Amino acid sequence: MTPNPDLMRAIAQLNYRVTPGDVAAQAGMELQFAEQGLLTLASEVGGHMQVSDAGELAYVFPRGMQGILQSKYFRLRLQAAWQKVWRILFYVIRLSFGVMLIASILLIVLTIIAIFIAINSQSREDNNNRSNNSIGRAFVPNFWIGPNWFYMFMPPGRRRVYEKQRALRGETDLNFLEAIFSFLFGDGNPNAELEEKRWRAIATVIRNNGGVIVAEQISPYLDELGSSISQESEDFMLPVLSRFNGRPEVSPEGGLVYRFPELQVMATEYQAKTVSAYLRETEWEFTKATSSQKMWAIGLGVFNMVGAITLGALLQDPTLAAEIGGLVAFTGGIFGFLLAYAVAFLGVPLGRYFWLQGRNKSISARNELRQERAIALNQADGDLQKKITFASQFATRTIVSEKDLAYTTETDLTEQEAANKDKIDAEWAKRLEGLG
Repeated sequence: MTPNPDLMRAIAQLNYRVTPGDVAAQAGMELQFAEQGLLTLASEVGGHMQVSDAGELAYVFPRGMQGILQSKYFRLRLQAAWQKVWRILFYVIRLSFGVMLIASILLIVLTIIAIFIAINSQSREDNNNRSNNSIGRAFVPNFWIGPNWFYMFMPPGRRRVYEKQRALRGETDLNFLEAIFSFLFGDGNPNAELEEKRWRAIATVIRNNGGVIVAEQISPYLDELGSSISQESEDFMLPVLSRFNGRPEVSPEGGLVYRFPELQVMATEYQAKTVSAYLRETEWEFTKATSSQKMWAIGLGVFNMVGAITLGALLQDPTLAAEIGGLVAFTGGIFGFLLAYAVAFLGVPLGRYFWLQGRNKSISARNELRQERAIALNQADGDLQKKITFASQFATRTIVSEKDLAYTTETDLTEQEAANKDKIDAEWAKRLEGLG
């Protein structure tokens, strides 16, 4: 079975010594998946399991586990190679739309010129030369339109940091051909990792509060809470309880608090982490292209459309293309494609613009709703304060310290018993006193 990349990333971020709760919180994954994944991964890469005196588990992994897995699994090596190939292939696909636009314009213009040359019986060679020169000056932008090779081969981690830094400065790395693709199709879903972000935030809130929370502390990170009856019974907490193995506790006043024992166990001393007051979705951006790039895209798109309509009018005579032949015959044969591309080039962004307006309106409404819940939590009334106080009584953190291990797979059991002889004797003496 191929290891989960999110699991491996979380282990690396946590310095290769983790508990299931650590990984579930870091990766935002279900606790049972974290437990099973850690056990499987430890057996694959030669990791070690540590057991504390209290019976809590921690796992220790070698820092070179990625290399161990890649040398062990051909599929992982193939996947890593394919990711590099796909990054280049997708980049070429992105550039192709801009190339098609320029090619379409040149083909349409040259065909129109060829038709007029034939109609007016002018010198084909001289006029073609002059037309090509004028077209080059009029329609080819005077800036670099090729790929950004430095960016393409930049490591993924460096690329993300590089993109964030440029975004903060309001800059873009899109060349003209990339800007065409961005203008047509946008730049991807800005909330592609929203679910991971949601569950990481929820797990962080739980851990910051010692593993015990009330429903109102989680609601700013959820979407729909259901009907008023469901909200009153706090049914929206069921997915959270299922994901992190939580269980409810009832306060003296009848309120519910939720305890997550596994998230109270960690491999190292826990420092409370900063977490946003509520889950905020990012609105979709129409394009990352600059204003000048957008103007070029629109201008060329309009010019291409006008050219296609003009060419269509000239090709109304079905015998014209056959009589002239050559370029005109070729363009007449693919005219349907050229016209469809011209229409789509302007129609797709226009339709996407209106679609994004509706989508961003929904995102804004969800953000406002979650923000209202966060404000209500900060302005908690007396009943809510009592629930939070009751929950704090169960808050605790258990550290699986390497100093207090009862067992580890890193060394032989006999060696461990010899090293811990005094501890074992003291434990047996304590048990005998209890029997007496």
